[in-house]
Parts: sequence; structure tokens; C-alpha cells
Amino acid sequence: MRSTAIGLVLVNDERPHVYEANSQENMATVEAWAKVIRERLTAEGHCPSIVVASQTITGVRVAQQVGEELARANVKQLIMCYNVWDFPYLVWPLVNSLGREIPILSLSNNNGKYPGNVGLLATDGALRQAGRRTHRVVGEIEDSGTVEQVLNWVRASQAITTIRNEVYGLYGGHSMGMETGYFHLIPAQRALGCTAYQIDQLMVLKVMEGIPEDEVKKGRRWFENLLGERLCYDEHMLTEKTLERQIRLYLAVKKLNEEYGLDFCGIKGQRELTEYVCLGDVAEMLLNDPYDWKGPKEPTVCATEADSNAAVTMQLLKYISGGLPTLFMDVRLYHPELELWDLCNSGNHSSYYAALSVDPQENFKHITFHPALEYYFKAGGASVEFDAAPGKLTLARLGFYNDKPYMVILAAESLELPAKQRQELGKETDPTWPHVYARLEGGFREFLQYFPANHIQGVAGDKIESLLYACEIAGIRPIVLGKDYLPPVWELV
Repeated sequence: MRSTAIGLVLVNDERPHVYEANSQENMATVEAWAKVIRERLTAEGHCPSIVVASQTITGVRVAQQVGEELARANVKQLIMCYNVWDFPYLVWPLVNSLGREIPILSLSNNNGKYPGNVGLLATDGALRQAGRRTHRVVGEIEDSGTVEQVLNWVRASQAITTIRNEVYGLYGGHSMGMETGYFHLIPAQRALGCTAYQIDQLMVLKVMEGIPEDEVKKGRRWFENLLGERLCYDEHMLTEKTLERQIRLYLAVKKLNEEYGLDFCGIKGQRELTEYVCLGDVAEMLLNDPYDWKGPKEPTVCATEADSNAAVTMQLLKYISGGLPTLFMDVRLYHPELELWDLCNSGNHSSYYAALSVDPQENFKHITFHPALEYYFKAGGASVEFDAAPGKLTLARLGFYNDKPYMVILAAESLELPAKQRQELGKETDPTWPHVYARLEGGFREFLQYFPANHIQGVAGDKIESLLYACEIAGIRPIVLGKDYLPPVWELV
């Protein structure tokens, strides 16, 4: 998974008799934080470069040299450690030598004898009064809550500084005139830096024609072995030929992504592909999955119906989660008597969510491939059906109001319902599509008041704090449903 370098530095006292006495202890503090961050992120799937400054900042020339040193190491976010009182003005030659746009976390102990938190407030206050958006954490490295706050910020800054340099592959344009899925170029570039490259679906068809036949058959046999009788061939909509066409679509988009350097993508599908080529569900699932018949792989975010704001949301969720597959769902049906949402659509629910496993054998025990509905998808292929495994989810969606970006964020829980109840609920929408039966934070009216679109995105686990940090770093207004949220100072003045 792509990542960007993280710099750690400590601003010190400029008096020689002070910094000569504390330099060894201060460097040990910075190294200790670097070790914790490196070990935790590596275990989660992040493998960023951690760059520790060669010395503490004790004067203007040292600040300039260290800033240039971190810039040469391509540092894209900075953790400023505070262990003692410092001279705040030294922050400027440091950050201006490194770069004015980098995210900054100010991190201090809570020690009364050597008041790092006093230095933090003085120095970070200087940055903020000049308009820099910064974040602050005060606590001890031995405290698990403090460590988790730091890691949540790092996950967020990694997401923002990585997506800044990425290109979204827009295969075919926004589907069926869904303008909430249109790539809003200027506000997206201002907030996140990423851009879109639009490729006509004709190019996909031409690449599909050149996909080797033996590779396509390997994919079909892999599905046949995994699914057995749950691959419901009907010799009309779902045949060996239409399934192979879906596999070709997957391989063609994967190839084009690699050739053009596209980091995430969306496939328009409707109506051209779904009426004349195949349904995109299998291809979209495989792109988002952490495996295919060749073995483990990194998930590639792919949004159904080329919903660009969905794709951006999914890419951020992927990065803050350490590379987990993400979910794309319709906000389909609310059951008020159960206080339950049925989030389902014909589209790219990654098969990972069937059992939350990186082993396809485990997930596909719960999956059935049904013939596509001819009413909607005349070209045929398989619809992927399963009910998501129980567990915590973080749901989100990027939206715009009058060109101003915001993101609705909420916690949810996917529920394991009794089989009979699932069957009855499934009949109310479509039993051949994937479903997430979820209980959402915030009430029905609150959701309707703020949610920006018909599609909602998600990732396993509680990633809300990281997502909030990411929004604040990027200047995207977060709207958190069902919870109190303290907006940053730059949203209040």
C-alpha cells in the first residue's frame, strides 16, 4: 500500500547550558515515539518511512538545517515532540524549510518539572495564529489512550498526504445522471489534491478483447471451485460465457489502472456495459477484494456506477484502516419497527465482508452467484449475494454544499439476524444482491437531514477519530451523526 514519510522532531531550549543537559533525554523521547509508531503501523499494514531528525532544534540555523534534512527525506507530515520548554519562534525556520502545506501534530508529555505542554501551547499557538491547521495530543507514551490518539492522527495524515498525489480512474463518467457522483474537480482538488482521468468504456472493451483466454478460464474455475452449486448457472443470464465476460472486465480494468497509474477507480456500467457487455458486479467485487485466483493482493478501490465521491470516500477509508477492503452500498430501506437499515445494491460489496476473512474459502462459504436480473441488466452475468458478517462499521460519505466539501460520518453495527428474518427482509428489496443489515448511530430524521447522496461507504471497525482528523487536515467539514463533536478552532472563528 502506498504511503508517505513521517518526520519526528523536537523543538528545544536555545540556551546552551539547558540543551546540553537535556539533549540525550529529548532525543530518546523522539526515538521512543518513532519506535511505537513504526511497530504499530507495520503490524496494521502501513509501512511508511519514519524519519527522526538528527538533532533537537536549538537555534535558527539548526532549525533550517533540520527542515532541509527532512525535506530531502521527502517527509510529508510532521510530528513535533515537546518534552521541555522551548523557544517558540524556532518553529518557523523549521516548518518553512520543510514546506508550508504539511500536516502537523504537536505532541507533548504532561510533566510539571519540564513543561512540554507549556512549550506545545506556546509554539502550536504561534502556528495557529498564522492560520496553520494543526492538531494537539498531550499525554505519556506509556498511556494506551495517548498512543491511540497519535496513531489515529498518523493514519489520517497518511490518508490525506497519499491521496493528494493520486489520480482517480473514471471509466465512462457518472452513471444515469447521478450528479452526486460527479467528480467535482476544483473543490476536490482544493481539499484533497487528487484529480480524475476519464477513460471511455470503449477503451475497456478493446482491452477486454486482448485478455488471454487461459487467464479468464482460471478465474472461472476458481469461482466454480469456491462456489459449487451456489454458482447458479441458468444457461440464459448466467452462463460460463457471461461470467467469463465479467472476469475479462476485471482483468481489463486492472490492466488499465496499472498502465495509466490510476490508484483507484469507478466503472459507469449502466447503461452501456449492463445492456451490451455484462454486469459489473463480479469485476467490482474482485477489484475491491484482498485476493483473486492468483493469491493475496492489495484491494483497489472501485466504485459502482463511477460514483466519484464514493470512490474518494472509499480511498480515504482504505488508507485510515491500514488497507482494508471497503464497502459501497445503496441507502435502500429503513425498517422503523426494527430501527434497522438494509444497505444493499447490485454492486461492489467486497466478498471480504461475508466473513471478514482474508481467506477466500471462508468468505465464499456464505456467497451465492445468482443470474443477473434481466429487467435491469440485459447483458447478463452474475449478481453476488451474501449478508455481511456482524461487526462494527464506520460509515461515511463525501458531499458538497454549494461547492463546499463536507463529510457525513457515523458509527454502525452490522447485525447477524436469524435466517428466516433475513430471508423475509431480503424479499422486500432484492434477495439476489448483497445486504448489510445495520443499526446506525443517530436517528432516522438526523440521517435524512444531513446525508448527501443515495450511496453510502464503509469500512470495518471504529475509524471515526482518524476520519475526523483527516477531514480537519484537508479542510473538509465533518458532520458526525449521533455523537457530540467539538469542531476545530478554524471552523469557529
